[in-house]
Amino acid sequence: MSTPVQQRQAVGLLVIAALLWSIGGVLIKYIDWPPLAVAGGRGIFAAIFLIITNRNLNFTWSRPQLLGAFFYAGCTVSFCVATKLTTAANAILLQYGAPVWIALFGSLFLAEKARRIDWVTIFVALAGMGLFLADGLSAGNILGDTFGVLSGVFFAGMIIALRAQKEGSPVESIILGNLLAFVIGLPSMVSGGHLTGSGWGALAILGCVQLGVSYHVYSRAIKHVTAMQAVLVPVIEPLLNPVWVLIFMGERPTPWALIGGVIVLSAITARSIISIRESSRTVAP
Repeated sequence: MSTPVQQRQAVGLLVIAALLWSIGGVLIKYIDWPPLAVAGGRGIFAAIFLIITNRNLNFTWSRPQLLGAFFYAGCTVSFCVATKLTTAANAILLQYGAPVWIALFGSLFLAEKARRIDWVTIFVALAGMGLFLADGLSAGNILGDTFGVLSGVFFAGMIIALRAQKEGSPVESIILGNLLAFVIGLPSMVSGGHLTGSGWGALAILGCVQLGVSYHVYSRAIKHVTAMQAVLVPVIEPLLNPVWVLIFMGERPTPWALIGGVIVLSAITARSIISIRESSRTVAP
């Protein structure tokens, strides 16, 4: 059992991880490269960092490991495209619709059937996402918002694939996924033109810090926190991501996007709290 000191330190690490994740939007927008090139550059930096910092890697090439890599690459690439083509708020909040797709597809791949309350959550979250898409259609950002939705779908697939590796280590899938993102983005990196030194620096931060360090910190923290803290603390990311972009890039989310974001996050957070309380009552006797 974790000590109170370890628990407090772990909460601090969760906050650090969420803060690191939240800088993705502003850095992606800052780099003057096409979205696929940014995804590829970030991927190779992250892969090298994770290979160096992890020992005893075991690439089994199993179906779950490869599916995890595929969905991870799809998530990171589509998120970069969404962030470049729409607002940072739309991109990150649409990605956080992933629990909706987990509830839909979990029954197929994890034998976890969606309950009535899950369907209510799905309906409410989809309504919020509908506001994003309607807003994107009127503002000419529908393609970017569509990639934001795809990012959430890929994110859900990645989680399902990683959960299927109960006896293994997910870091190998993440490394392979970053390498795949690099392969996908390589042609765009070659044809994307000259990148400044600050651009390369931003890419290195995206790969080594925003992805590499954050996943390392999160994996340490998760051992010493409650399920409630593990679910709710990272919600800082979609709240802060648009804030950094507003401060440093001057990009303002629209009122409809803000309303849609509140609806999506509220539905997912409420469902998480209910699920955790139900689990606690089940374990208590």
